[in-house]
Amino acid sequence: MTTILIILAIVLGTLAILQMMKVYENAARLKGGISALPSDSENKYQSKMMLVFLVGYFAFFAWCYFEYVPYLLPESASEHGVALDNLLAFNFIIITVVFVITHIFLFYFAFKYVFSKDRKAEYFTHSNKLEMLWTTVPAIFLAVIIIFGLKAWLEITDEPAEDALTIELYPKQFDWTARYAGNDTKLGLSNYNMISGTNPLGVITDGSVAQMAAELEAEIASIEEELKTVPQGGLKEEELTETVAKRGRQLEKVKSFSSLDNTGLGNDDLLVKSEFYIPVGKSVNFVFRSRDVIHSAYMPHFRAQMNCVPGMTTNFHFVPTITTAQMKEKTRDADFEYYLLCNKICGAAHYNMKMVIKVVEEDEYNQWIAEQKTFAQTIAPAEDGMAVETTTIVGNEISMIEE
Repeated sequence: MTTILIILAIVLGTLAILQMMKVYENAARLKGGISALPSDSENKYQSKMMLVFLVGYFAFFAWCYFEYVPYLLPESASEHGVALDNLLAFNFIIITVVFVITHIFLFYFAFKYVFSKDRKAEYFTHSNKLEMLWTTVPAIFLAVIIIFGLKAWLEITDEPAEDALTIELYPKQFDWTARYAGNDTKLGLSNYNMISGTNPLGVITDGSVAQMAAELEAEIASIEEELKTVPQGGLKEEELTETVAKRGRQLEKVKSFSSLDNTGLGNDDLLVKSEFYIPVGKSVNFVFRSRDVIHSAYMPHFRAQMNCVPGMTTNFHFVPTITTAQMKEKTRDADFEYYLLCNKICGAAHYNMKMVIKVVEEDEYNQWIAEQKTFAQTIAPAEDGMAVETTTIVGNEISMIEE
């Protein structure tokens, strides 16, 4: 109610001011003292105020620069990021110089060429010199920016070093999974038909194929048993029959994977959630896919970003140069962390797509890798009477479940 009264008071006050202005204008007309044109003194006053505004305008611009620059990202933590920061700085220099020069001319001309009855502006329809000037100069700067940027882009997306660490980043609504190539340095085969609770990336190995086939066969058998209890000709029967057909087609596809070559490549892959480690000073080749919609892998501190597109693979690589511990010291922030974020608005919980990146020395990285379970270990079947641990990935956590 209070808000409505305030709005009503503002509206009524505005109407009252407008009515007072109309009364003033009508009274001035009756006295013959109103004119639509400003006087010479008013023009000169306004022209001087243009210079005053120019000074205040640039003072505010300088204040904004010094006030907000500390909130920018810290120095780049990757080799290529230095080149990208230089490119961005070059762009800022060009923009700032053009901004300052054009506004100086804008306000100075308003002061110098104040209206005068004795002066008339020159009118011309075309100038080859001006056209050449404002076409050539921007084209030169744009060419430099494009060449510089293209060179940096090609360096990021070309073939990585032979000893590069390979990591796949796999997003879905709304989390990330990181998969490391094992000792063979190659990622295992994968397919969406293989995706399950224990195989979120659909990795294809002999063990995962057998496990997925068993799960599908059990599901089909369960649905067929349920079909015996539902009325014939009803919607429920139609729905269950269609589900059985779908699972049957999927089962055939899954069984066909057992005849593929290189199904053993995925056995030594490592799947991690919540956070992943990379060694400082070593080239890291990132491979991206997506389960559902377009996501965007964004690592701001490394000046790296790449779209993750369903049905295709994208990649880039970089060399991290500053460990997490070193960046904590540089930023004087004990809670600092590198993050993998999603830079596409991919759904209601988009804000929750975050994964910590730990940049560490190689010894610490090797120790962490040694503590992780391989994919083959996470899907190993239980032996006679023995319970084994199966890694079940739920949300952003890894829970160990005995079977």
